[in-house]
Amino acid sequence: MKIAILGTRGVPNYYGGFEQFAEFFSVYLADKGHEVYCYNSHNHPYQEKTFHGVHILHLHDPENKYGTFGQFIYDYNCIMDARKRDFDIILQLGYTSNSIWFFLMPKKAINIINMDGLEWKRSKYSWPIQQFLKVAEWLAAKSGDYLVADSLGIQTFLKEKYKKESTYIAYGAHLFDSPNESILQQYQVEEGNYNMVMARFEPENNLDMVLEGVALNKEDKTPILVIGKHETKYGAYLKNKFKDFSNIRFIGGVYNLEHLNNLRYFSNLYFHGHSVGGTNPSLLEAMASKALVIAHNNNFNKGVLKENAYYFSNPIEVKKILNTIKKNDNLQFISNNYQAIANDFNWEKINGDYLQLFEKAMAESSIRK
Repeated sequence: MKIAILGTRGVPNYYGGFEQFAEFFSVYLADKGHEVYCYNSHNHPYQEKTFHGVHILHLHDPENKYGTFGQFIYDYNCIMDARKRDFDIILQLGYTSNSIWFFLMPKKAINIINMDGLEWKRSKYSWPIQQFLKVAEWLAAKSGDYLVADSLGIQTFLKEKYKKESTYIAYGAHLFDSPNESILQQYQVEEGNYNMVMARFEPENNLDMVLEGVALNKEDKTPILVIGKHETKYGAYLKNKFKDFSNIRFIGGVYNLEHLNNLRYFSNLYFHGHSVGGTNPSLLEAMASKALVIAHNNNFNKGVLKENAYYFSNPIEVKKILNTIKKNDNLQFISNNYQAIANDFNWEKINGDYLQLFEKAMAESSIRK
């Protein structure tokens, strides 16, 4: 098959979840003997023409000049280039800025779209942008030949909202099995004697709710590490709100995966406050790192964790969990989540599920012809 991957800033990954998936999946396809092309921003740090057997196509991306609007131009450039290349399948990762160009998609190529999360629910977007994202989602749902949902919650939403079937294929993670306790010294914490929460500083990730619970728990001085880039307006608000609580430590973004895995592994409680989107990569990584997950109570998180976590919906529940739950008393939860990564959320399975969908799509396309 001749396959294109659109919708990311490119591979290898220097940015986020879709880029990480595109890197793993494109190389997997190339190793299987398929002809794979991945679209990269023209200013991507990797400027070679191939990456482990994957063809790299650098297209002009003015996002650095025009912000979000530049993404629309980049996606337009990618789609126009794809019209010239006779692809069998085009995999679009997300729909935010490419769905408006649906009428330009090559007619002969099978259009497969990963529908991402409910982007229009993110509170960082203004009302007009939220309304646009609803339209973009509708266009993607209606124009895609095949839809992929990376959580069971998204799959149900697509069925109920748009009457469209989708294929559930989750995200993946690598199992962590090489703990190094000495790394904790750099963060001034000790094994089992700290909690942590990690997320982008956005309201829908419920950092405020978690920290409110910590603040209410005045008799307990256990440190909680707040990991994420906090040089934002919302970050400034949270830092000011909780400035009098010495056990709440804003340590900024941590991008060293070995450090993150060890912090998760040796923590007592790992809070996951995400409430919007599909299968969250950081949640899978926490499960793969044998963290005891305390998750916001919503269908996205429950679809992944099932009964193998504790859930919270308000600061009072956070406080209660802090006072009553210990990691060492919940080793079965941790083991179950670790096995879930090994069995259901490993990259080999995820890649294989996508390839199976591609083969099914090609077979059905040949029947229709």
